[in-house]
Amino acid sequence: MASKTGKILVVDDNASIRQTLQLLLPMHFAKVETIASPTTLIATVGTFKPDVVLLDMNFKTEVNTGNEGLYWTRELKAIAPQTEIVLFTAYADIELAVEGMKRGAFDFIVKPWDNAKLVSVLTAACDKAQGGTSRQAKKTAEPARSKAQTGMFWGASEAMENIRRTVEKIAPTDATVLITGENGTGKDVMAREIHARSSRSAGPMVAVDAGAIPETLFESELFGHVKGAFTDAHTDHAGRFEQADGGTLFLDEVGNLPLHLQAKLLRAIQSRSIVRVGGTQPTPVDIRLICATNMNLAQLVREGRFREDLFYRINTVHIELPPLRSRTADIVPLAERFLAENAVKYHRPLTGIDEGAQQLLTAHRWSGNIRELQNCIEKAVIMSEGTLLTMSDLQLNPLKQNDFSPTSGFYTDADEEEQVRLAVRQCRGTVSAAAKMLNISRPTLYAKMKKYGL
Repeated sequence: MASKTGKILVVDDNASIRQTLQLLLPMHFAKVETIASPTTLIATVGTFKPDVVLLDMNFKTEVNTGNEGLYWTRELKAIAPQTEIVLFTAYADIELAVEGMKRGAFDFIVKPWDNAKLVSVLTAACDKAQGGTSRQAKKTAEPARSKAQTGMFWGASEAMENIRRTVEKIAPTDATVLITGENGTGKDVMAREIHARSSRSAGPMVAVDAGAIPETLFESELFGHVKGAFTDAHTDHAGRFEQADGGTLFLDEVGNLPLHLQAKLLRAIQSRSIVRVGGTQPTPVDIRLICATNMNLAQLVREGRFREDLFYRINTVHIELPPLRSRTADIVPLAERFLAENAVKYHRPLTGIDEGAQQLLTAHRWSGNIRELQNCIEKAVIMSEGTLLTMSDLQLNPLKQNDFSPTSGFYTDADEEEQVRLAVRQCRGTVSAAAKMLNISRPTLYAKMKKYGL
């Protein structure tokens, strides 16, 4: 894995923000330092020599310029013009951003921030500060890497490293991709990663839960309709294929489509054109197709439940995401990432996870995979009282795993039906609780219950 480069100096008087960024940024950059006041900014820049300064715009100091961030931008650029500045503010003021740019700032980030965008902006600023040398060389070897800050965590497992190499090869192409894996393994995140690394990244990415669309609305949702096509069609409507034109269409839960709808989807994919409901003229669509499912489509083909021609059409490249329990070395780093995000979201002064909690996290089965871990850490952050997450914050029983803990996800119809029936029975028919147990949406569970006559 490529070594990290770039030196970031964070200047912010909020201790929680400094602690969170001290946890987040070292995942992406070689060195990170934080200071609480701009009064020591010039001296710190002289000794630390950062590539980028992430500079808060509002401090309680003696400076009285209307905005201290603008003042210190001008001062810093005067003595260290090679250092790039990213302004950091809680107020989304476009005029202020423009003024900051005029004084030499590289870019502008609004609090509360999006981690992916923050890292992306700081990476670009480092590239500029370093003259585009080391990072530019990486861009040649890793196409669109700087654009791919979509939240994908590759980790250290061999399986994920192999997947990463595959993604780097296929993302710049228009090859159709099928992503499989258990619920909660991050299939939607992987789809966004592929889109972000592609030549279509500037275009839209339209995601559709294919299994949750009612059969009566399937054609209208995917292909659109013209005014008057049916009772409630008061205006023309562009379907998801048209909305994704020039970009990527992500069809999730594709394994849940009934056969007659699979045929309609196949025609659109083969012809790369659609006809709106009530219309007569075909409309060409330029899309890159990514599909995902937690089912074994090859098995469904053998059982006559999924069209073989559609299977081969959507399976040009197959990526299977491993369950979290097979990536134990990645559990704590993932948890730390979720901690950093939620510490900012909920204003908690958390700086890490203590040793006991780390051991408990690693030992837990995580039948719901990354999604379950993310929910666990979010709840723990909310309940925390100190600066480190503890075992009691996690609220995980080390001696008892969930009764519902599938070992291989929904990969056969028999397994799926058994697990759906078990969840519904254990939740006494409460659909929302059963959907949560299965880590699927309520509409998807309704579709499965209808499929199995529940």
